[in-house]
Formats: sequence, structure tokens, C-alpha cells
Amino acid sequence: MGENLGREPVTEAGKPLDGRVAIVTGGASGIGLATAKALAEAGATVAVLDRAPVAAGVLASLGAGAHFAVQADITDERQVDQAFADVMAREGRIDILVNCAGLAIRQPALEHTMADWDKVVAVNMTGTFLCARVAARHMIAAGIAGAIVNVASIMGFSGGGLYPNISYQTTKGAIVNMTRALAVEWAPHGIRVNGVAPTYVNTPFIAPLLAQPELVARIEAMTPLKRLAEPEDVAAAIVFLAGPGAAMITGHTLPVDGGFLAQ
Repeated sequence: MGENLGREPVTEAGKPLDGRVAIVTGGASGIGLATAKALAEAGATVAVLDRAPVAAGVLASLGAGAHFAVQADITDERQVDQAFADVMAREGRIDILVNCAGLAIRQPALEHTMADWDKVVAVNMTGTFLCARVAARHMIAAGIAGAIVNVASIMGFSGGGLYPNISYQTTKGAIVNMTRALAVEWAPHGIRVNGVAPTYVNTPFIAPLLAQPELVARIEAMTPLKRLAEPEDVAAAIVFLAGPGAAMITGHTLPVDGGFLAQ
């Protein structure tokens, strides 16, 4: 293993993630963008990875720093490998990966087509694996004790919910156990792998639900803290798991759910 294993980059500015390079998939909006901003605020240089070109305003919103965009479809192995190679060529290191890109096609199981099933599996499960694998390969080659945070969902722990969502629930459950398995496999290299399981979050991802006041009221009634989460709530948990304060935490998926799963 490399000589940097387990060591933090030498910095002077005092922010917890100074000197780190972070990649955030799905980082152009929603939880991904909030996470990119939080990582930048904590001192990291952030690469926003998205399937579509990232608007200049997104990068500007991250504040000062050499933040940049990388374009790739995370379901395409070659595009993923190239995107991470580009980050390495530019920055010389990858310390943090946040797998935030996700897809939901909300349909009853009896009506769910194989084409739609395959789309959700490709993004949520295969895409998460491809990005985690290539990030770990670069971390191990460089001797970097990195951190990977996967975005699962409360639906990865629950078969219930307010509507049928079989492929989303299945893939998010897979992410929970993928997180455990990778944490165990990569622990000898000092790489920590954790996850977060958000509740319903006030983002464009659930815009059709937010347009139904009665449904929002039901979600709030089912949540002990009586509100939906904001993207910043989830981002704060991700930054904690990616940072030095979580140095002894790996293989854990942290619900960010206002107590939803505690009932």
C-alpha cells in the first residue's frame, strides 16, 4: 500500500476537507448540488459529474475555488472510467466520491415494464457500483485513504410508502448492502464506504409529489419531526461521513429521515 495511506493532506487554512478532491455524481441539482456546495464550503475541490453539460452558474454557486464539471453517463463503463481518469489527470488525486445520481419510475410492480426496470437498475445500482469501483481503484493506486458516500433512501429499508415504487425500493436496498460489502472489502486499503438514506426531500426529484398538498400532508404526518427534509439536511450528513470526524465509521447507512424509520 502507498505511503499516504491513512494520512490527511497537509493544509493550513483549517477547513476539514482542505486539500481533498471530491467527485459528486448528479451534482448539478437537488441533493447533489447541495452536497457539492457543502463539500466546497468544507474546503474540498469539487468535480460536479453529470450526464448533461453543467451550467456555469452551478459551478459559480460553489463559491471560490478551482471547482469544475465532468460530463459522463454513469451507466456507461467507458464514460465513467474516462471521467475519473480526467479528474486524476487534472488534480492528481481523488479523495471523496459521493454517489448521488438517481432515477425513479414510480409504477406498480404488475405494470412495471422491463425497459423501465432496466433503466432504474442501470442508474441507481450499476452506476453506483461503476463509480465506486473506479474511484477505489484510483485511491488504492495512489495510497489514499478515501471516503465514498452512497445515497440510498428510506425506501431501501422499507417495503412500504405512499405509492408503488418497486424498482426504486429494490435498487436502494441494493445500495445499502453494496455499501456494507464494499466497506468490508476495501477497509484494508483505508477506504471508508458509507451511505445516507434520505426521507422525502424538497427537490425537483419529487416535484410531482410536492404538487399534491394532501400527499405532502401525509408525509409530514408520517414523520416524527413533521416536515420534509431539505437538500442541505442530507448534504450535512454526507459531508460528515466523508470527513475526518467519521474516521471510525464505515459500512453504515445513516437515515436522514426525521424519525420516519424509527416508528
